[in-house]
Amino acid sequence: MDFFDVRVIDIIDIVLAAFLMYYLYKLVRGTVAINIFVGIVIIYAIWRLTELLQMELLSKILGGFLGVGMFALIVVFQQEIRKFLLMLGSTNFTARRKVFKKLKLFSSEKESNTTLEPILKACENMGRSQTGALIVIKRNNSLDFIKNSGDTMKMEVNQPIIESVFYKNSPLHDGAMIIEENTITATRVILPVSNDRRIPQRFGLRHRAAVGITEKTDAVCLVVSEENGQISYLKEGDFVLYENLEDLKEQLEQDLD
Repeated sequence: MDFFDVRVIDIIDIVLAAFLMYYLYKLVRGTVAINIFVGIVIIYAIWRLTELLQMELLSKILGGFLGVGMFALIVVFQQEIRKFLLMLGSTNFTARRKVFKKLKLFSSEKESNTTLEPILKACENMGRSQTGALIVIKRNNSLDFIKNSGDTMKMEVNQPIIESVFYKNSPLHDGAMIIEENTITATRVILPVSNDRRIPQRFGLRHRAAVGITEKTDAVCLVVSEENGQISYLKEGDFVLYENLEDLKEQLEQDLD
């Protein structure tokens, strides 16, 4: 009879555990780490089974392996853990902001006022001329730790300036541009390059750098390919698909809100 005595807190516990497992699987899916993840789940299941069957020797061996193995897991899944915590923190923060905004508890809170029209127009023109570009747009996380690697700027965002910075003969074209609110705050910035093996070989260092910075912060990136002029949008370490520039603008507005 106790088996059917399910409390509400038990249901919440199961749902939260399911969400946690889903997000962990989502982070390691398509990587070498998925094999390690599946192996750990299998070992854990066997360990629980040996405990249930009271196989004390095997249970102690597997329990000790899992206990010591936690330190190894932190090293193996370092990138995935960082990405998970970033995703979790950013999601909660965004959700709180949207709730507060709807309830109008923070009516004086400033919304993002980044002007997207000149940025996208510049990317479109640079795409036509196959001019490579890498633009990082700040959201909540500070980007001071990477801005120091480039040249400090303080210019209002506008199309001609963006295009002139990334012009092939410009001394500022190499590296990334940082945009905060409606201001270009740095150029020639060196970004951390991602080692994610899921990135297709056709993408170069610009795209890998965009993946790297969006893995480590909640910033979003626009990359214009020098090879084919394609505009890529990256968020949370992944490429975001869009149909056209209007769709891209809507997604940016939603993410920056």
